Amino acid sequence: MNHRIIRAAERGLKDIGWLQSNFSLSFSSYYNPERTGFGLLRVFNDDFVKPGNGFGLHAHANMEIISVMLAGRMNHIDSMGYREEVATDSVQIMSAGSGLRHEEHNIGDDEVNFLQIWIEPKLQNVTPRYQKRSFPAEKRKNQLTTIVSNEEGTAHVWINQNAKLSLGYFDAGQMVDYALKPLNKCVFVFLMEGEITVNGQLLNKRDSIGLWDTDIVSIACAQESKFIVIETPINH
Repeated sequence: MNHRIIRAAERGLKDIGWLQSNFSLSFSSYYNPERTGFGLLRVFNDDFVKPGNGFGLHAHANMEIISVMLAGRMNHIDSMGYREEVATDSVQIMSAGSGLRHEEHNIGDDEVNFLQIWIEPKLQNVTPRYQKRSFPAEKRKNQLTTIVSNEEGTAHVWINQNAKLSLGYFDAGQMVDYALKPLNKCVFVFLMEGEITVNGQLLNKRDSIGLWDTDIVSIACAQESKFIVIETPINH
């Protein structure tokens, strides 16, 4: 097994008042030549948005863009005609494909916290696509819940890539062994809350670890813990 740990305090930071972004990987004004991506994961941002603020209309193409809502409420408006609310425990994905535009704003009274995740697509210039699903915390206790998969289904959102994303929400003392799909060769784990050990490596709140050259990822929870697991191929 090989691994690389990114501690919470080692992340890049962009704070412009209404938006605080914490960058585990190079993005925007933050560049670290050792963190330009991990496998086909290109962006992993831990974002906080003040009430009444957000991201104006902007364009994307040929990227799988996932938002995992940890707290708060945002709207979603895009050039495909979708107008939706995305709230706590919701997950949305845009397969940007040949191109789309969208905007998102905090429409609640409290600060929004969400994970912004970009993964390179398997196929280029596909017809743009949008999906949203809700994954209530009370239905996810002490299990790994698949939230994104390349397999079609109604229990998760679909991604144009051989990738899989799962949310973990476990009590203290719980353990889980995670087996990679045969096509996937690396795993990125980010801890939102609690304290966990991943293949013997200790993570605290907002730490992350990337692992490769392993088929099994063993996670032990020292405290009640919430985390996300992202597996992708190493490359195309």
